[in-house]
Amino acid sequence: MVAATLLVLGFRSLAFTVYTVEGNCLAPVLQQGDRILVNRWSYGLRTGRPDGLFSYGRVFARRVERGDIVAFDSPVDSLPGVLVCRCRALPGDTVRLGQDLLMIPGRTATCAAEDYYWMESLSPASRVDSRVLGPIAESRIVGRVCCVLYSHDVAYPFYDGYRSDRLLLDVNP
Repeated sequence: MVAATLLVLGFRSLAFTVYTVEGNCLAPVLQQGDRILVNRWSYGLRTGRPDGLFSYGRVFARRVERGDIVAFDSPVDSLPGVLVCRCRALPGDTVRLGQDLLMIPGRTATCAAEDYYWMESLSPASRVDSRVLGPIAESRIVGRVCCVLYSHDVAYPFYDGYRSDRLLLDVNP
């Protein structure tokens, strides 16, 4: 029993993590009640935390790609937890805000600092993204969202309200 528990905890903390989507910022791709699987190895294994006891680093590090749906630790204390957004700009991209996001690859400005990414929700009504939080440090990125494991409508009790059309739905093709 102890070995099985350690194996599950190790697998969950090092390889994959499951989170529940609690808003509609990435609708229609992700909906409230979706249980998403996050691959913690997708950008390399995180060692340490940016604000933790041990220094931060990544083993087998890879860069985030533009368009990836990414889970990351909130950079502000007033909004605790893990956030999920789509990466819209990479380090070195210029980001100008106006009616729409404008990116100019290869020019330096907002995401100019090495290892900072611009994350955006798909819903214009949601402002829990880089438009408010600013560029997100690579050290805060948990991993890439692989798929929706299953989805449960929160308006129904736990034994009802499962959405069969969202079972093992790939969100990052």
